[in-house]
Amino acid sequence: MSSARHIIALLKCHLEGEEERFFSTALQVAAHEARQGHNKVAQEIQSLIDQAKVRGSSLEHKSAPIPLVQAKGELANLVSVRYSDTRLSSMVLQASLEKRLKRIIVEHLNQRRLEEYHLKPRRKILLVGPPGSGKSMTAAALAGELQIPLLTVIYTSLITRFMGETASKLKLIFDAMSVTRGVYFFDEFDAIGSQRAATNDVGEIRRVLNSCLQLLENDDSQSLIIAATNHPDLLDKAVFRRFDDVIQYDMPNQAVTRKLIETRLAYFQINLGNWQQLFDTAEGLSQAEIVRAADEAAKVAVLSEKTSVSEENLLSAITERKDSIY
Repeated sequence: MSSARHIIALLKCHLEGEEERFFSTALQVAAHEARQGHNKVAQEIQSLIDQAKVRGSSLEHKSAPIPLVQAKGELANLVSVRYSDTRLSSMVLQASLEKRLKRIIVEHLNQRRLEEYHLKPRRKILLVGPPGSGKSMTAAALAGELQIPLLTVIYTSLITRFMGETASKLKLIFDAMSVTRGVYFFDEFDAIGSQRAATNDVGEIRRVLNSCLQLLENDDSQSLIIAATNHPDLLDKAVFRRFDDVIQYDMPNQAVTRKLIETRLAYFQINLGNWQQLFDTAEGLSQAEIVRAADEAAKVAVLSEKTSVSEENLLSAITERKDSIY
C-alpha cells in the first residue's frame, strides 16, 4: 500500500472512530517504512502507537456526551435515566464544599492521566445533610459537568418482600455500571444501608446490606456512585468505609442565603433595607426552601407588573415557607 493510501485509510479510521483498525493501519505504515530502510521512522511510529495504547485512544471524543441508552428489561424498572443540564455554576455553595466537588470533576476529567501513575479518581461519594441542602442537585450537576447520564435508583421497584430478590436487583444495577458509564444516584441511601444491629431489623434487611457492602467494595467500573442520606446515624458503620469521600451538607449561612436570593431574583431589583432581618427570618430554612420563597416573591412582582421585589413581599414569602414546614 502506498503512503497516500495509508493516509486515506488512517483518516477513514479516524472519522469512523475505528481505534483498532487505526492502530493496525499505523503498524502497516511502520512496516512499510522499515522495508524502505527508514528504521528510525518505523521505530518512532511504533513508539507512538505503544504510548497511545497506554494512554487511551486519541480518537476518543472526550467532550462528547455518552450516548443515552435507555435501560431495558428488568433494569428499566430499577433506574430512571436522563441527561442533566445542571452545572456546578448553577449551585450556590460554600467555598469549602465547592472545592471538594470541583476536585471530583477534575479527577474524572483527568482519569487517564491518573491511571498512568496507577491512581484512580474518587468514584464512590456519600452525601450527608438535611433535606433541601443540595444533595440531589449535586448528583445532577456532576452528571452535567461530566456529560454522562444520570441514573437514579427507583426504590419502589428495587425493594421487595421476597427473600433474595432485592439483593438480586441491586446486583443488576451494579452490573449496569460497567456497561453504561454514568452517575448512579442512590437517594435516601439509608433505605438499603441501615444498621445491621437495629432493633427492628429482619434477616432480609441484613442480607440486602451485606450485598450492598460487597457490591460497593468490588465495583471497579468507571461510573460515579453517589449516595445521599438525611440520616447518617441510621447507616451501618461499615458503609462509610466503602466510600472514597463523605461530604457534609449544612443549612445555609448568611452569605449563602443572600447569594441564593440575589441569584434567584437576578431579573428584579431587590428593595431590601435590612438584610439582617431577612437572615433572622430565614434561619432554619434549607437552600431549597429559600429558593421557593424567592420564587414566590418574584411571582407577586410579575403579577403586579413590577420590576422590583419589595422587602415586605420577600419577608412574607419566607415566613410563609417557614410556617409550612414547622
